[in-house]
Amino acid sequence: MVHDLYAWFRAGNEGNPCIVAPTGSGKSHIIAAICQDAIKQWPGTRVLLLSHVKEIIEQDADKMLQVWPNAPLGIYSAGLNKRDLGQPITFAGVQSVVKRADQIGHVDIILVDESHRISHKNEGGYRRLINDLTHINPALRVIGLTATPHRLGHGLITEGDALFDDMLESVTIEELIYKGYLCPLQSKVTGIKMNTAGVHKRGGEYIESELQAAVDKHDDNQRVAAEIVERGKDRKSWLIFCAGVAHSEHMRDALQALGISAVSVTGNMGHKERDETLAAFKRGDIQCITNCNVLSTGFDYPGIDLIAMLRPTMSAGLYMQMAGRGLRVSPTKTDCMVLDFAGVIEQHGPITCVQPPPKKGEEGGVAPTKDCPECGEIVHASLMQCPACGHEFPLRIEKDPPRLRNDDIMGLSGREMEIQSWVWSKHVSQRSGKEMLKVRYYGQLSDPVVKEYVTLLHSGYAGRKALQTITTIANHCGVSMAQFGPDSTLDDLADKLNDAQPPASIEYRRDGSFYRVLDRKWTQEEYAAYG
Repeated sequence: MVHDLYAWFRAGNEGNPCIVAPTGSGKSHIIAAICQDAIKQWPGTRVLLLSHVKEIIEQDADKMLQVWPNAPLGIYSAGLNKRDLGQPITFAGVQSVVKRADQIGHVDIILVDESHRISHKNEGGYRRLINDLTHINPALRVIGLTATPHRLGHGLITEGDALFDDMLESVTIEELIYKGYLCPLQSKVTGIKMNTAGVHKRGGEYIESELQAAVDKHDDNQRVAAEIVERGKDRKSWLIFCAGVAHSEHMRDALQALGISAVSVTGNMGHKERDETLAAFKRGDIQCITNCNVLSTGFDYPGIDLIAMLRPTMSAGLYMQMAGRGLRVSPTKTDCMVLDFAGVIEQHGPITCVQPPPKKGEEGGVAPTKDCPECGEIVHASLMQCPACGHEFPLRIEKDPPRLRNDDIMGLSGREMEIQSWVWSKHVSQRSGKEMLKVRYYGQLSDPVVKEYVTLLHSGYAGRKALQTITTIANHCGVSMAQFGPDSTLDDLADKLNDAQPPASIEYRRDGSFYRVLDRKWTQEEYAAYG
């Protein structure tokens, strides 16, 4: 991601970029790498990191000192009782420094963690401070970091009178799970569903008082608690998101009545008590924490293996933040169960393909971008032709809302087809002239012919993903990639793969008129021979 950031600047782009990285992908490490590189390569550089909560400042500072123990780092945060503005690197709470631009002085780079919180209009604390510091140094650049690059009611964070000019999306949740850096989520259909009928909205979100009145009912709380206890009997660390403070406390009481060690963490709790409670949770002394608007950001405990969503929300970003608490890898779990009593998965879709919220006055459900099914290029939704490979999109694509299975919060499930044979060939886009590999998977006569395009010669993420795909396939079917040198062609590789054994089955999903291969399964004999 850092390399992509530098490439963006080297390309001569003006303005401010935002790094979009999934929850759990290591934004703190990215921040540390940027800070260390800037100070060491360009002595005299001054870097300011801004965040809205002390927990994030603390986590980012801890990671910085792990990576660079002698980092010239100062922290300015009222919540942490630290006020140091004299270092080349300063990590600060925006509320604490919003009126202190003159004291901060010249800054070369501002990093903003959870940058989706910056107003899309030229207003608010972040924009005020950035404007004041830009007045001191007109060459100042701002780099955002977020897992959710959109704001409720306003669309993407690059739209409108936005601070950010571009989004750098170098890695996906699927890729990080595939490589073992993130833990998969497993959703379960719950027996009880929250009812939001009659709840009004303000600013695109449910009115909190009405929402609490609708979902915080004694009998429902008892039933929800009983279902969580039954489904979570083999889970050790539970995190429950509620619709309000009273709702959080009532759920705590209902769980305690069933013998669960549960504590409610809300904004009314003092900092010391909250820190002690979270420490006890991480030690395993407390099994369950209920909360409202406290632990959706800035709280990272890898051991969380059950999340219960009891807070309906119109915000796709809040949904992603809640689900993201379970993505971190831990030796104590193989996955994290998500119990969605609030219906947010069905509303917003799997976390791998959440749609940005619509702008005010617009209808929802239309994504501003779409993937080319032929080469994987991300293009604007209005384009009828892919600029990378020339694929022509159908004039009108009716997209059904996601239908979730019990384990489909990841959006990775599909249909399975036993494979009888495969055929590899070189494919040349008629429009762009770009070359790629194409494989046709054949099953029974009644099965569709599933085509997959492997864009090895593409640049960026599409090319890297294609190399990962072809390497995995080659390893399983005994084709050595080492034998292909700089003079080898796609035809050479296709010939070798045509002589090799295909997978026993594939899992695929239909995308419009095309197919996306989600997984390939190989026989035990193939594993023994080539794995």
